[in-house]
Amino acid sequence: MNIQRFFSVFKTAGRGLALERKKLSIASENIANANTTRGLNGAGPYKPRRVQASLNGSDAFGTAFQSAKLKMRTTNPLHRSVPSAELGGGNIRNMGPQATVVKQNEFRYKYEPDNPDADANGMVKYPDVNMVKEMTHMVSANRLYEANLSSIEAEKQMIKRSFKI
Repeated sequence: MNIQRFFSVFKTAGRGLALERKKLSIASENIANANTTRGLNGAGPYKPRRVQASLNGSDAFGTAFQSAKLKMRTTNPLHRSVPSAELGGGNIRNMGPQATVVKQNEFRYKYEPDNPDADANGMVKYPDVNMVKEMTHMVSANRLYEANLSSIEAEKQMIKRSFKI
């Protein structure tokens, strides 16, 4: 039995955990800087960021699934049997999501002529951060984080039970 098969679930769930942690971090950063009109170097307002998730392969799951199917052979037309418990020579890949942080050039303008960051027309450029949307991202990321933790715990229980057999 390939020992990598035990750890592939942990690697995939670990990548999911890292992605959701990054989503939580970015959402909280956007909320904290919702009213920031000037950066550290005086260079414009804060640019809201988003996390884009992508898979590392076009069909990584399909390929791994095909390589992990049991090899079946027919000994009798009425029977099917598996010659051994060996799984088809699978190259288990790290199939979890990849995270990319992208800055958004979305701003809202507010009339505040007394603000030192106001332009000639008295308009101040603020980052366009929608608090409801950011809180929704945070709740969703929190739930998905918990789901990844549950999958890790379930895999640990399955491994423990398989060692008892």
